[in-house]
Amino acid sequence: MTLIASGGVIIASAALLIVLSVFAGLKDFSLQYSSFVDPDLKVIPATGKSFQWTEEDQASLLKINGISSSSKIIEERIFIKSDNKNVVATLKGVDKNYLNVTRLDSMITKGNWITPGSNEVVSGWGISNNLSFGILNYLQPLSLYVPKVGVGQASTPKGYYNAVYVNNVGLFEINEELNNKYMFADIELAKHLLSYKDNQLNAIELKLNPESDENTIRTQLNSIFNYRFIIKNREELNDALFKMLNTENLAIYLIFTLVIIIALFNVIGAIIMMILDKKKSLNTLFHLGTETKAIKSIFFLQGSLMTIVSGLIGITIGVLVVFLQQTFELVMLTPDLAYPVRLNFFNVILVIITIFAFGIVASKIASQRITPSLIKS
Repeated sequence: MTLIASGGVIIASAALLIVLSVFAGLKDFSLQYSSFVDPDLKVIPATGKSFQWTEEDQASLLKINGISSSSKIIEERIFIKSDNKNVVATLKGVDKNYLNVTRLDSMITKGNWITPGSNEVVSGWGISNNLSFGILNYLQPLSLYVPKVGVGQASTPKGYYNAVYVNNVGLFEINEELNNKYMFADIELAKHLLSYKDNQLNAIELKLNPESDENTIRTQLNSIFNYRFIIKNREELNDALFKMLNTENLAIYLIFTLVIIIALFNVIGAIIMMILDKKKSLNTLFHLGTETKAIKSIFFLQGSLMTIVSGLIGITIGVLVVFLQQTFELVMLTPDLAYPVRLNFFNVILVIITIFAFGIVASKIASQRITPSLIKS
């Protein structure tokens, strides 16, 4: 009975650590693609959709230590038309420093990145498939449309929108959402299409030095610009995705914690069986003057020790399995992609605390079954 109880705790603790490591790996796998589009920090206006960015503002930004590079951004929803098909997407106008802030060019699977100052664009594969266009098709340019800002009645239908013809020179592949969402262009083209002023922007994207402290830079930005802007990091830019992943991780933890609780019922059963099996010996100890409290502590310590040792064995097995998967890629998602796992120190501590806490509670419950009447009978 004791071996069965220990085996249950070992399996449950190993399974909990492995599953938490798998979800940590899946979280990293899901979020790594956002790093190709999202910067370390994004500066957006606190009010309105756009703001004026002066030379003084740029000079103040460059004085902040820890910022490796910055890029000016114009971003707006537009209509894209090709032949008789059209879709709504987000046009992101970027300057020449954009590839120093993100790594989007590494995700271009066909064609090249845009040439600064040109009417070239780079689209996601989703937009390309929906509109049935490829790259470098000069005989069939794409049309970009955006409604004009203002009031009054136009004399012709074309007076209600701005339009520009562009040529797609590259296609990027990141994930389904981003492939269907973004089209990248030079910032001057976006400025012309949206009728923006020279210094009018929607955002500033920042890349930080690896050793820099994000909170310190946030504080400096707020101090210099007097809270004119909202500053978001990569997690805040993808808050819906992070919330979903964290909720899934919590749900899995609670489910496997329930499995551990069920396994610890075996510990309670094993301790009670030992109490009944040793009842004659306990009767002898009681008549020799041993107090009931001391006898309870014996079985409490035995149950706690059994749980702790079994938990540590299970955690060791879990760490070994995760290490083997990371090193030798034993389980594959696809022929070229191993199942992602990541050993997180926090998860190890969490499993240890969970096993120890519930194990001590289980041992306490079982040891409370010892009463003077049980020993004397």
